[in-house]
Amino acid sequence: MKHDFEVLGLTTQTSAAIRSVQQSSVAKLATLFPAARAVGLAIHLSRVPAAGSASEAAIIEFATAQEVLFSCESPLEFADRIRLQNSDGSLDVEASVVAVQYHDGQIAVAARFDRKVDNWIVTL
Repeated sequence: MKHDFEVLGLTTQTSAAIRSVQQSSVAKLATLFPAARAVGLAIHLSRVPAAGSASEAAIIEFATAQEVLFSCESPLEFADRIRLQNSDGSLDVEASVVAVQYHDGQIAVAARFDRKVDNWIVTL
């Protein structure tokens, strides 16, 4: 049985190294958010307003009740407004970028929701 990364022509080690770099840049940023928890939620990311802007798929790697942390290819900056949506529509929210960290060609982003998001992450 072939794995997805074998089909793409990547070895297991190369694929793991790519994931490690992506995760480590976001994990480093997550240290600034003590309440952040690992989540791994696939989302669709777009800028607000969306007129003429590109969108992309991303993975929310860490989150708090008010913030999400992910890596992306879009050159986002502090105070940029973005829209985050998951595939089933249970998450469809706008957020503002509150931190950006560039590391080895990766862009790690932290964004804060503009409003309270019900049933998101329960913190104790």
